[in-house]
Amino acid sequence: MADQLAELPLAATDGTAPLLRVKGLEAWYGESHVLHGVDIEIREGEVVTLLGRNGAGKTSTLRAIMGLVGRRSGSVHYAGRELIGARPDEIARAGIAYCPEERGIFASLTVYENLMLPPEVRPGGLPVDEIYKMFPNLKERTRSPGTKLSGGEQQMLAIGRILRTGAKLLLLDEPSEGLAPVIVQQIGRTIRELKQRGFTVLLVEQNFRFAQTVADRHYVMEHGRVVDAVRNEEMAGAMERLHEYLGV
Repeated sequence: MADQLAELPLAATDGTAPLLRVKGLEAWYGESHVLHGVDIEIREGEVVTLLGRNGAGKTSTLRAIMGLVGRRSGSVHYAGRELIGARPDEIARAGIAYCPEERGIFASLTVYENLMLPPEVRPGGLPVDEIYKMFPNLKERTRSPGTKLSGGEQQMLAIGRILRTGAKLLLLDEPSEGLAPVIVQQIGRTIRELKQRGFTVLLVEQNFRFAQTVADRHYVMEHGRVVDAVRNEEMAGAMERLHEYLGV
């Protein structure tokens, strides 16, 4: 497996330095060792997915990049800066934003209040009007409390909220999970629009068919390690082994 991985192009070959380079990333929750030397690279403007079954370490990788684990080691190098020793708030101010799978919508706050809650950590965040153009449903529900939103609207709000912060690298955890197909398509269009706007996205997904519609490259994880890497244009030829990895 290691030989197969070494032969695969893990990142772009245009000579540019990665915006994010994760090298030998280890992570623990208490005594539980959950990541075992994760290596990934992402160029500016790319959309890259982490694929894998439940428990493969995908979410833990996002949380470890953000410093939201009990302990971590290795290297998380972002935009010329080493962040392995940084606090989560320092990582956010460096320009990385995390949208968790559970979305974290404040039920008692309105859509507008939820959008305005995170601080602007860097210049260049999208104004609320731009977010409403991207998610017209949110504009219609601007005064609605979080409890009144559908799952799809909550996901739109969770993504919209981090776009205000000025972050340029977005970590999105399972944005299509549990949503109706028409909403999944809308989320896919949003991710493609974010790419066109210059955002860089690291996306956790179990649905590789959805991932194939938005991503440039894919890393496959098993047991807290990256075990394969596939360019999007190579997905058709990689289906047999992806089915084996993902159990679908």
